[in-house]
Amino acid sequence: MFTGLIEGIGKISGLRRTHNEMRVTITPLFDTADCQLGDSVSVNGACLTVTEMREGALSMDVSGETLSRTTLGLLRLGDDVNLERALRLTDRLGGHLVSGHVDGIGKILKKEQTHQSWTIRIGIEETISRYTINKGSIAVDGISLTINACEKDFFEVNIIPQTGMITTLLTKKIGDPVNIETDLIGKYVEKLFSKGGGGQEERKTSGIDLETLAKHGFDK
Repeated sequence: MFTGLIEGIGKISGLRRTHNEMRVTITPLFDTADCQLGDSVSVNGACLTVTEMREGALSMDVSGETLSRTTLGLLRLGDDVNLERALRLTDRLGGHLVSGHVDGIGKILKKEQTHQSWTIRIGIEETISRYTINKGSIAVDGISLTINACEKDFFEVNIIPQTGMITTLLTKKIGDPVNIETDLIGKYVEKLFSKGGGGQEERKTSGIDLETLAKHGFDK
């Protein structure tokens, strides 16, 4: 589990692709001396496990499933990535609860500077936008952000100078893809209130009615 508060930047120092999987080696540009084998690290919002440590670099294996759902397969040597180590139970939760399980890929549609901040519009599919709400939380490449506006095919976020300095987001160009993880709460609520809490196809045709509310303790 993560908070979406990026600790620092890492540089891709090694890539090895095998069939539909990949091993990525990252050299963090900040102190990670207490990192251990088996630790979870968010890499551009995707939760990966440290499988090797050598000379300050961290190596992690990326499964085919992760490659199919994220932008990690587009990484090249020398690229910068956002890094965050897993949340400790004693840490402050300054962002929001982020699982590191990416829901899909968005595309940057607009970047507009206003004074020292930036407004970024990101295009998304309706399978993602169903979980976005105005002033709700969202993770973009692992960064915890607040949604300022949203429609069925995009949302907008504001990037303050501090976030711009310590993440890769402002280096992205129009058309660049980014990893998107929506807030966990909305997904759990949807499943809870779908009839029977069934699978994806059932949820598509289910809704909240008086019978469902009564079943979950909401009386008239």
